[in-house]
Amino acid sequence: MSYIKDLVDGERLHDTFLVTNMTKGVTGNNQTYFTVTFQDKTGTIEGKKWEINSEDADIFAIGNIVELDADVIFYRNGLQLKIISGKKLPVEGIDIARYTIASPIPQAELETKLKTLLQSIKDPEVALIVNSLIERHYEAFVTFPAAVRNHHEFANGLLYHTLSMAGLADLMAQYYSGIDRDILIGGVLLHDLGKVVELSGPIITKYTTEGKLLGHISICASEIHEMADELNITSEVPTLLEHMVLAHHGHLEYGSPVLPLTREALLLSFIDDIDAKMMILDKAFEGVAEGEFTSRIWPLNDSYFYKPKKR
Repeated sequence: MSYIKDLVDGERLHDTFLVTNMTKGVTGNNQTYFTVTFQDKTGTIEGKKWEINSEDADIFAIGNIVELDADVIFYRNGLQLKIISGKKLPVEGIDIARYTIASPIPQAELETKLKTLLQSIKDPEVALIVNSLIERHYEAFVTFPAAVRNHHEFANGLLYHTLSMAGLADLMAQYYSGIDRDILIGGVLLHDLGKVVELSGPIITKYTTEGKLLGHISICASEIHEMADELNITSEVPTLLEHMVLAHHGHLEYGSPVLPLTREALLLSFIDDIDAKMMILDKAFEGVAEGEFTSRIWPLNDSYFYKPKKR
């Protein structure tokens, strides 16, 4: 049994993996090939199937568990698979946990941290809105990923991302005077809550119809407004929280319908950007040797990043 994190250059691989993505390409000689992304609980790796037969499209379809024969090769500063053949396996009796990437921190520990954070909110209206919405979506909130790809795209990733941001938010609220700590933490906890509707779940995560048509930003802003009406909260607290959700991407061209116009909203947008980009960078460094560069990272200005040698 091999895990992706343990693969080495030159290895002949025979094991089972989950297919999480598959795209078709055409070579310069007009030959079709497949680019397939495989996953187990330790990570993902991309493979190329250069010689395609009539059964391959069905074998390497997204969501399949595939028994794979492949060569592990080093290509462009990272490992890749040269696919020899694959066999689609029945899912009955398969332990799906082997193929689901989990948070670096166990879910139980994350839930304990969430409970402590919720109890730390002193403002009664912020606490009531935030606790009510998280309670409504609790099971999905603690198990869903934060994205389909790019960052925190693993089981419990949404909660992991949210709590990482909350830690930064707590530090910054102490450093910068004038920050309303409860509003900031409330905005952090709610900013991506709409993803429990936008995404399908922790296994083979896809965008739902609501996710494609509405997006997590508008979904969550609407839920805050509706919850405030249910709780008969008429202060500006719901508006401040809605604004933070609507503005948390920081720029109109990044999907936010409004720009951050409060200190807390501006700080939230910075914290979200920092946490997402550092996770993207951490992923890019996996499998990269010290003293080498990553491949180009599109979300980070399509740049290479250097992995320094340990001293």
